Amino acid sequence: MLDANKITEIYFLIDEFCKEFDKTIAAHSLKEKEAPKKRNRKFIMSDSEVITILVLFHTMGFKNLKHFYLFYIGKHLNNEFPNLVSYNRFVELQKRTAVPMALFLKTCCLGQCTGISIIDSTPLRACHIRREKQHKTFKDLATKGHTSTGWFFGFKLHLIINDKGEILDFIFTQANVDDREPLKSNNFHKRIFGKLFGDKGYIGKDLFEQLFIDGVHLITKIKKNMKNSMMLLQDKIMLRKRSLIETVYDQLKNICQIEHTRHRSFDNFITNFDYPFLVITL
Repeated sequence: MLDANKITEIYFLIDEFCKEFDKTIAAHSLKEKEAPKKRNRKFIMSDSEVITILVLFHTMGFKNLKHFYLFYIGKHLNNEFPNLVSYNRFVELQKRTAVPMALFLKTCCLGQCTGISIIDSTPLRACHIRREKQHKTFKDLATKGHTSTGWFFGFKLHLIINDKGEILDFIFTQANVDDREPLKSNNFHKRIFGKLFGDKGYIGKDLFEQLFIDGVHLITKIKKNMKNSMMLLQDKIMLRKRSLIETVYDQLKNICQIEHTRHRSFDNFITNFDYPFLVITL
């Protein structure tokens, strides 16, 4: 459990960013000369409070957001959050926080590249593979994919970390997207330099040459039907250390719950998808 000082610290960091975000949005917003009058009353609960509560939910390992909000926040953290709204209203306010929270994560919370990076992907199952045709929440969005453990229905999470376990970047794709496809975009690896270690799913001559031009040396194990090539001993050792990224995935899935089958809308799925990353980067 987090003490009051830690909660205040998390809220302060988020609130300072939200204030700058609101100022930037207000300065660049277009206004019509004859726009109809609209009510501009402030919300009882600020975006900073909503984001902080969701960060605490994923940090403390609760499984049910409604139970956490009503029986933990409502009873034990009244002093920290004096302007609580009903749970239904809180769920509505989550959608407002998606954009500022995502920008806060991308601009302020990601780690720094050290020259040694690890990349991997993991499945995010929307439901059991046998119920894919009955699934309606992610209809026309989720797809069927295949991993070393078998077929699954849902999405894929592609993650890059440094040798300290800090998240450098991540991207979210459909399940049938090849692991090498996100790396072809410069936006995904623009913060990466030096050596990038991956599994056999990232083998590709064209991809290797493209990344090498961008200053990234892709290193993978070879398949059985491939010719062996000389490799530095330190690179062979680092290939064995790729399991570090599995530790990050374990925390995201088992503690922060990025993978479950209780989603009822795609908007809330995307909103709750980024909060676990915010948790392990703060």
